[in-house]
Amino acid sequence: MRAMGKSKSMRRAVLVGLCGAALAAAVPTAPATATTGTTTSTAGPGAAPGKGLSWQLKDSGTDARFRGLAAVSRDTAWVAGTNGTVLRTSDGGRTWRDVSPPGGAGLELRDVEAFDGRRAVVLAIGEGEASRVLRTDDGGATWTESFRNTDAKAFYDCMTFFDRRHGLAMSDPVDGKYRILSTADGGRSWKVLPSAGMSAAQEGEAAFAASGQCLVASGPRDVWLATGGAARARVLHSADRGLTWTATDAPIPADDPARGVFGLAFRDGTHGIAVGGDYRPGQASPEAAAVTGDGGRTWTPAGRPPPAYRSGVAWFPHSRATALAVGPTGTDVTRDGGRSWRTVDAGSFDTVDCAGDRGCWASGEKGRIARLEPR
Repeated sequence: MRAMGKSKSMRRAVLVGLCGAALAAAVPTAPATATTGTTTSTAGPGAAPGKGLSWQLKDSGTDARFRGLAAVSRDTAWVAGTNGTVLRTSDGGRTWRDVSPPGGAGLELRDVEAFDGRRAVVLAIGEGEASRVLRTDDGGATWTESFRNTDAKAFYDCMTFFDRRHGLAMSDPVDGKYRILSTADGGRSWKVLPSAGMSAAQEGEAAFAASGQCLVASGPRDVWLATGGAARARVLHSADRGLTWTATDAPIPADDPARGVFGLAFRDGTHGIAVGGDYRPGQASPEAAAVTGDGGRTWTPAGRPPPAYRSGVAWFPHSRATALAVGPTGTDVTRDGGRSWRTVDAGSFDTVDCAGDRGCWASGEKGRIARLEPR
């Protein structure tokens, strides 16, 4: 999300906050943790969150803020963050290898999509040429820049993949419509899709580059895009890999540059969860979550939502009802598909992701990375 819409100075303040330094300084780190250690009970492999398992912090060796996270397995995960930092672990977080792209210290990396321990794609956000995509095929030993934005009006926020070949990235509105990039070769090359099938943006509307979850896919063709900052928060859906879109209002408060839907998660083409609120510290977020059971055609507010702003959300693997939501003030768990939430941890995280083997990871400010472990 960039400075645009109602007030350029206000929009730019939102961008600066989400870029890390301002927000990190403003949000106090919740109690619970030294660099390594265990926080309040949450979840882990073989059991639902809250049943005998907890977040175990891993020593990342850096104070970068990691809003990009890709869980490959319980052993392997990637994180991407401030100052062009990319870390990878292959031993469950006991050690982290710095595999940052050479010369990328000025990049704001907000999303990483990993296919395994060697192949990954990262997205850098920003106005104009600051928005870039890079790919590695050798575990981060070398990187190739596969896209650099040359349109000063574009600002890329998130990306997602349907499979190892097909993926999309999205930009805030350009000339009144969201811009979509497409790849059919695993992120080695990209092309801008036609805008004819894209819904018109509202005045001041944009996406939040807060957790790498403003654009998410499920299955071979379905993809959803989360928005905020305008009169209404919305979720856009495409069933044809980004060629045509429909927009639906989401019952998460917006009407302010700092409010809207920040993160999405779909466990299939039908059942989804949206989280968000007002990211500013101390601001109320009374309706911070919503659910859909029809692929995003309609959204229903959670009956008991998280108590504060949440930026990231993930379904617990192989569960039809359990999911995790994270934000600067804690982690919440739902066991009824997103209709009600319970706070189970007070630590600060920006994003969360789970692999098919029930390896769940979270990451955020000040180098915080954690994995769900038995208590």
